[in-house]
Amino acid sequence: MSSLTRTERLVLVAVALATALAGVANYASWSAVARFALATVALAGLAWLVSFSTEQLGERFGPGVTGMLQSTLGNLPELFVVIFALQKAELVVAQSAIVGSIFANALLVLGLVIVVGARRSSDGIMRFSPQLPNDTATLLQVTVFGLVLLGLSLAAHDPASHHVEAISAVGAVCLLVVYASWVVPYLRADHRARGESARGQPRLALATTLILLVIGGLASAFVSDWFVSALEPAIHVLGISQAFAGLVIVAIAGNAVENTAGIVFAWKRRSDLAISVVKNSVAQIAAFLFPLLVLVSFALSKNLTFAIAPVYTGALVLTALALWQITGDGRAAEFEGWSLVALYVILATVVLYE
Repeated sequence: MSSLTRTERLVLVAVALATALAGVANYASWSAVARFALATVALAGLAWLVSFSTEQLGERFGPGVTGMLQSTLGNLPELFVVIFALQKAELVVAQSAIVGSIFANALLVLGLVIVVGARRSSDGIMRFSPQLPNDTATLLQVTVFGLVLLGLSLAAHDPASHHVEAISAVGAVCLLVVYASWVVPYLRADHRARGESARGQPRLALATTLILLVIGGLASAFVSDWFVSALEPAIHVLGISQAFAGLVIVAIAGNAVENTAGIVFAWKRRSDLAISVVKNSVAQIAAFLFPLLVLVSFALSKNLTFAIAPVYTGALVLTALALWQITGDGRAAEFEGWSLVALYVILATVVLYE
């Protein structure tokens, strides 16, 4: 721990205190809003811990592997939140949280990353490899294909609409196969190129880095449970809907790693790494985490399916098109980043009034 700066040590202490306070608030039955707020702060703090540890681990690899590690470990809080929500039969929260995470990363976080990256560039243009953005758009389109077909079937009340769970299970398996066929060659290609793209040296020993990652992951599981427990009573007090809580609040809190890491990397002018963190998260949530949770939910008290509200399906279609349009050429200007942020704000406003 001697390689940590004074600021990093202070942040670690703050994260530990926030997590401890969230635990005390939960087990001492503090007010719902206080428990919810403290759990949200603790989740964000643990996300920073995971982000920092993964960045140290990722210095040994290229941007592709590092981005994959960031997104995988960064999605742990979200994974736990959705599982605990399904266990408590909070289907709306679970479903809107997983879909909201796609929107939060693909629109809000990516938009802010582009804004920062473009501003840090000498000519106002953020440049990055176009392969991952195009791959992500393809994976998102495959996911959206199943959602749209199922939504049309339900709207038409045709015979297939009576088999939502079976269709969702088959679609989930197909998505996992597609994701596996993409991610293995992607990581292998990054492994071969890591000597050219690696930058900097890790300041922490490998054992210390792994310990911090384990602590962050385990603590995220506990805090996610406290978060979900406080969510339902808190939204009644605050007067917001379950859909808004899941789509906006839970999604942003659960993706704090991407919020933090992507913007920090963009500020450091590490454009490929910044894009990799966010884009890997979008691809992973859409084509891996979502279908995986669909299959896992069959063992829980409430089943998660691909049958989502039409407004979200339509928004996902438009999001996939926006991602391809803005990032498919490997360059993005500041106004394009603000365009993505604007799309997210409009969507959040629609959900607020639903």
